[in-house]
Amino acid sequence: MTAVNAPGRPAPRADRVRNRAKILHAARSAFCAHGTAAPLDPIARAAGVGNATLYRHFPDRDALVRGVCLAAAERIAAQGRSALAEEADPFEAVRRFAVGAAREGIGLLCLMVPERAWLADAELLAARQGVDDVALQAVQRAQRAGRMRTDVGPGDLMVALGQLTRPLPGHVHGGRAELLLERHCRLLLAGMESTAGGELPGPPVSLSDIRH
Repeated sequence: MTAVNAPGRPAPRADRVRNRAKILHAARSAFCAHGTAAPLDPIARAAGVGNATLYRHFPDRDALVRGVCLAAAERIAAQGRSALAEEADPFEAVRRFAVGAAREGIGLLCLMVPERAWLADAELLAARQGVDDVALQAVQRAQRAGRMRTDVGPGDLMVALGQLTRPLPGHVHGGRAELLLERHCRLLLAGMESTAGGELPGPPVSLSDIRH
């Protein structure tokens, strides 16, 4: 997440920026594994900082959960924009965006923060809009190029990714979990390519359909 400084305010110290990033990384791992009720002391230890440092950055659990969700949403959007800029094949850009969003656990973001909190927080809402904008652009480009079936919408993609990355009973750890996630994400996307057969029930799902 890029810090924007107010006019006349000094830039954050490099160690402060690093500590914040380490705390967010440790918190995201803990929340994905144990839910947002995960104890904060082990998060501070995993980040290599003291409890006081954690609380200076995030005064309570809600602030830490918000920080994790905001940073993840901004990363998803940034990775998607990079894919759109770098990939000659528009469907490969869709694939990169989808796999990146899945790795960030986009389904968990929806569970961590209630919908009313996303809507009431201008910064969170802007971050989510950034994800939506990338998803819409990626799907439309792939469809215009004839690489993605036209009876799916960006809402279909986002709902499917959300369901794919929500926690299931039991745990698969380490590299095996990452392998399964990418495998199932690619299986999902294979059904969205223009070469996929079969008729889908109902109309394409838009982003406004899933937001309202």
